Amino acid sequence: MNWLKPPAHKPTIPQSEIKSKYTWMRMQVFIGIFIGYAGYYLVRKNFSMAMPDLMEKGFSKGDLGLALSGVSIAYGLSKFLMGNVSDRSNARIFISLGLFLSALTMLLMGLFPWATGSIGIMFALLFLNGWFQGMGWPPSGRVMVHWFSIKERGTMMSIWNVAHNVGGGLVGPLTILGMYYFGMWQSKFFFPAAVAMVLAGIAYLLVRDTPQSCGLPSIEAYKDDYPKDYSSKSENEMTAKEIFLNYILPNRLLWYIALANIFVYLLRYGVLDWAPTYLKEAKGFNVNESSWAYFIYEYAGIPGTLLCGWISDKVFKGRRAPATIIYMALVLVFVLIYWKNPPGNIWVDNMALFAIGFLIYGPVMLIGVQALDLVPKKAAGTAAGLTGLFGYLGGAMFANVAMGYIVDHFGWDGGFVILIVACLLAIFFTLLTWRKEKERLGLI
Repeated sequence: MNWLKPPAHKPTIPQSEIKSKYTWMRMQVFIGIFIGYAGYYLVRKNFSMAMPDLMEKGFSKGDLGLALSGVSIAYGLSKFLMGNVSDRSNARIFISLGLFLSALTMLLMGLFPWATGSIGIMFALLFLNGWFQGMGWPPSGRVMVHWFSIKERGTMMSIWNVAHNVGGGLVGPLTILGMYYFGMWQSKFFFPAAVAMVLAGIAYLLVRDTPQSCGLPSIEAYKDDYPKDYSSKSENEMTAKEIFLNYILPNRLLWYIALANIFVYLLRYGVLDWAPTYLKEAKGFNVNESSWAYFIYEYAGIPGTLLCGWISDKVFKGRRAPATIIYMALVLVFVLIYWKNPPGNIWVDNMALFAIGFLIYGPVMLIGVQALDLVPKKAAGTAAGLTGLFGYLGGAMFANVAMGYIVDHFGWDGGFVILIVACLLAIFFTLLTWRKEKERLGLI
């Protein structure tokens, strides 16, 4: 597939033009991956918003959770496998193509009745959507490590990570807007999909693969910021075998954070995916109230993520484990409040969701930053894909499938017990990285 290959390096432009072009291009590509990745979230979790409507058609929570797991299964596999492909591809094409195909899948689910006619069909389409969704994070990571140096990457990654919340939070208002204009629940699928297709085009116009493909020097040379293991070979594309055998499989710290990611994602999606259904059944929310609660959860992650990145860089000097543990301990507190708050106290529920959203995206972001930091930049997509594989096949899939069946058989209390255990296990596996992280940074 030659059309996917990274573009060739161009001759370096005159020295006098480098600073102005670099400044502009860095801003352009950052906006491109931000808009592009926010677009992915417009078409990732629409099914959660439509689940109450599908239950009215006779589908059970367990059945719908099974269908929803198609996204998590495919996404986990795709983020890992397609992440490796993205390390050897043009990020500009890769991120835009994945978003367009994901939006096309959701468009089909909204426009054709057969697409929501059975659990099997819904699972298949959601699996397909999940596979295309896996084409978003890895090329964004590739762009990040090529255009931003290691000393500024933590801050820039925390800002870029806000795209999760911008895109995910807009699903609620877009649901309300689609229902207002079209008056049909299927608009929860096709209206955000149409918006996402436009964003795919914008991302293609803005994103560029590497500085060298634009006639610029490497970011290390431009910023005079060379990691200890950097050499001229760091600019060479690697084979899949080299990436896996040299930088992924023997990397013990990478495996620790992948295990922690299972339980971080279980929390993230255990709360997010079931919020519309839980708030309607257990707390008496109507569709507008639950849509805005969904919005609050996502947008609370913006300040929380930025603060978490700042804490890990400035307070803990580049260590990610302490910030993750603090955040997850606080998540535990607010999950308990969200669970035990009696129906009718709508502001308490919204406050708890705000706090959980504020806190949970920090650990999600930090695990991604650690993955990028632990490998050469030509292996960034694969490293991030490994943590995604564990997070989605372990955590998110469990949140989709098992939560549905647990709630069917043990009520919402059973579901919240699972969430609490996940908090504790996320803290435990993060603790395993504590000493190794200090050693890697030369702090002990």
